[in-house]
Amino acid sequence: MKKALLLLVLALAAAAAWKWRPHAQAPARSAAPEQRVAEVKKGAVRLVVQTTGKVVPLEEVAIKCKASGEVVKLPVDVSDAVKKGSLLLQLDPSNEERSVKRAEIALAVSEARLAQARLNLQVAERDLATERSRALAALESAEVRDREAQARLSRVSQLLKQNVTNPEEYDAARSAQAEAEAGLRNARVRIEELKTREIAIESRRQDLKIAEAQVESDRLALSDARERLSDTTVTAPMDGVVADRNVQVGTIIASAISNVGGGATVMTIVDLSKIFVLAAVDESDIGRIAAGQRARITVDAHRDVSFPGEVVRVAAKGVEASNVVTFEVKIEVKGPRRALLKPAMTANIEIVAAERDNALVAPVAAVIRRDGGAFAKVKTASGVEERPIKTGVSDGEIIEIVEGLEEGDRVVLQKSDASSRWSREAIQARSEENRERMRRNMMGGAARQR
Repeated sequence: MKKALLLLVLALAAAAAWKWRPHAQAPARSAAPEQRVAEVKKGAVRLVVQTTGKVVPLEEVAIKCKASGEVVKLPVDVSDAVKKGSLLLQLDPSNEERSVKRAEIALAVSEARLAQARLNLQVAERDLATERSRALAALESAEVRDREAQARLSRVSQLLKQNVTNPEEYDAARSAQAEAEAGLRNARVRIEELKTREIAIESRRQDLKIAEAQVESDRLALSDARERLSDTTVTAPMDGVVADRNVQVGTIIASAISNVGGGATVMTIVDLSKIFVLAAVDESDIGRIAAGQRARITVDAHRDVSFPGEVVRVAAKGVEASNVVTFEVKIEVKGPRRALLKPAMTANIEIVAAERDNALVAPVAAVIRRDGGAFAKVKTASGVEERPIKTGVSDGEIIEIVEGLEEGDRVVLQKSDASSRWSREAIQARSEENRERMRRNMMGGAARQR
């Protein structure tokens, strides 16, 4: 009995040893890799450039006051719609009204002086004309008397030589001739004195010009005073909406003209008849952007709403901020829901840089890049053949096939070889590149806002 029990124990031990002894590992039979294929088909493919931007109105006007003073009327508030020419703000006009009154008085005085100068000139000119007539008549009379006196003196002298007359007659004739000669000299002196009076009249003409200039100066001063008075009334320069208001009734405003700092903005008017987005596009993507391209715009305030847009302008020069160069792209927001957008909102933008609606497309993973060319492995009834292809637009997941494949071809997705790794890395790099561009655009926008 003991012998049988011992044999049983030995048998069990041998069985356990056999079970747990190391066995030679048989080489594992590797399963053939399963090929994943996709069918080339017709479809749409889009190349989208993603960026961020800022919502802006068609026009934005900062309202400043040319005049200084206290705000006495302020009939509009933020978000009020205004029409061109409607009252926005009224300053206390009392000081400017007094300035206008003083300017009117000064103009009246200068006009009276001008009239007086004209009258004085007219009187002086008429006096001169009268005096000239008298002087010329006196000169003519003196010349006649002088000739007569000389002739008489000559006759008396001849008669005296012939002893026909006495010396007393000769002396009388000589005295008369001397008096006539003196009268002629006096008449000529009066003519010379008239030249002096002509100079005096010329001086009066200059006084008249000065008076005319003073009147013109006072008229300009009155016009300036009236303009300053009108500047106390601020009206809307266009139809729009009050976007911002920085003053209250009773606020003292400094003139934007006389103030060195240019004065403070009292309110801002925006024209919301059209809405735009100013996007900052990275320099690596700007070559794909052109006017007329479609865009899709979203904002955080309306997450479920997509706003259509169209590129209307691409900046010719880039802006560098924090070592990031971006180009401003202006996008007009279309559609009736654009009124939901408010100026200064941050927008996310997708610009369709390229688009094919009915193109022949295949997965990017089917494309093999080698030696500067593109190839695809096509599964046929007889096996797999590699064909050269020509590609077009790609969104990172699917790609347009321009040449080399036909609709219905079954292409092998290269998941296990180097080319498929290239495809995956290209997609991943593209995604990382897009994320990096978004980050750089946001940095560039923040730097410009600073």
